[in-house]
Amino acid sequence: MPTAVTFGEIMLRLKPPEFLRFNQTNVFEATYGGGEANVAISLANFGVNARFVTALPDNPIGQACLNSVRQYGVDTSYIVRQGERLGIYFLEAGAVQRPSKVVYDRAHSAVSEVQPGDIDWEAAFEGADWFHWTGITPAISEAAAAVVKEALGVAKAKGVTVSTDLNYRKNLWKWGKSAGEVMPELVEATDYAIGNEEDADKVFGIAAPGADVEGGHVEADAYRYVGEKLMERFPNLKSVCITLRGSVSASHNTWSGVLYDGSEMYVGPFYEITDIVDRVGGGDSFAAAMICAKLAGKGPQECLDFAVSASCLKHTVHGDPNMMTVAEVEHLMESGGSGRVQR
Repeated sequence: MPTAVTFGEIMLRLKPPEFLRFNQTNVFEATYGGGEANVAISLANFGVNARFVTALPDNPIGQACLNSVRQYGVDTSYIVRQGERLGIYFLEAGAVQRPSKVVYDRAHSAVSEVQPGDIDWEAAFEGADWFHWTGITPAISEAAAAVVKEALGVAKAKGVTVSTDLNYRKNLWKWGKSAGEVMPELVEATDYAIGNEEDADKVFGIAAPGADVEGGHVEADAYRYVGEKLMERFPNLKSVCITLRGSVSASHNTWSGVLYDGSEMYVGPFYEITDIVDRVGGGDSFAAAMICAKLAGKGPQECLDFAVSASCLKHTVHGDPNMMTVAEVEHLMESGGSGRVQR
C-alpha cells in the first residue's frame, strides 16, 4: 500500500447551524479542517497510508484536534506539539444568492511559528511515495514558508513524488512577500500542480483567455493555455490540473476539471450540483483523489475522471474532509449519479 505525506495547518472550524448567519446564532458547530489535513483524511478513506504533519499546541484543544484526525486512520506520529494556540476559522454557509463567508482567526497559531529543524523530515518521509503541500502554508508566515522549502528538499532527495495545490488566499499573504515572490522556488521542486480557475492568475499572472469566474462562466478549452504557460515556466511539472467551478448560486454549482500533461488536454465529466450541502474542501477532495489515482497507476483520463467525481461527491458531505470511499466514487462514475437508495 503506498504512503502519502501532507503538511500544513489544521484549524478549529466554528459554524452556525444550518444556514444561520453569524449574527443570528449563539451556537457554533465545532469541527476541524484544513487543506492538507483534508487531503490526508480523504486519502486514508481511499485506503492509502496517509501521514499528516503539522504543529499543534500541547493543550486539550490541540489534543482534541489530533484525535479528530487520528480517528480516520491517519498517521499522526510526526505532528509536533508546540506553540500557544490552534488557528480558528468561522464559516457562515451561504444559500441561493447569498455567498458563504469565512472569517480567519489564525494569527500566532502553532503552525505559523514552526521553524526549520522543528520537524524530523527524514523520519516523516521514510518509506513515503508522495508529498503534498499547498500554497496556503507558505502564506501563513515566513517561517512556515521556510519549513515547506525544507520539506521539499528532503522529499526530493529521497525521490518522493511531490504535488501542490496552488491555493491562493489573498487574506493570508501579510508577512512581507507576495505569493508571486515565494511560490516559484517551491513549485520548481514540485512534480504535479493543481489549482482552481483563478489560482494561476492570482499567483503567477497566467489567466485563462475569456474566462469570467465571477460570472460563473468557465470553459474547459480556455484552460489549455493556463496549463501550457505553467509548464513552460516550470518545466519540472509533469501535469497541471485545474478544477472548473461555475457558480450559478451558493446552492447550485457546476463542476468539472481539466488535466494538461504537456501534449494532451483531458476534460473531466461535467456535474450539475443543484443542492450543495457543504462546498468547503472541494479542491482538497479533488487533490486527494488525483493523488490516489496516480498512486494506483491510472492514466490521465482515469485520474481526472476519478478526481472530478470524488470532489463532486464532497459537496454532499458536511465538514471539511471528504468521507467517500473508492467504491462510492466509482459507483457515481458508472451510474451517472441517480442517487437511488442502495440496499
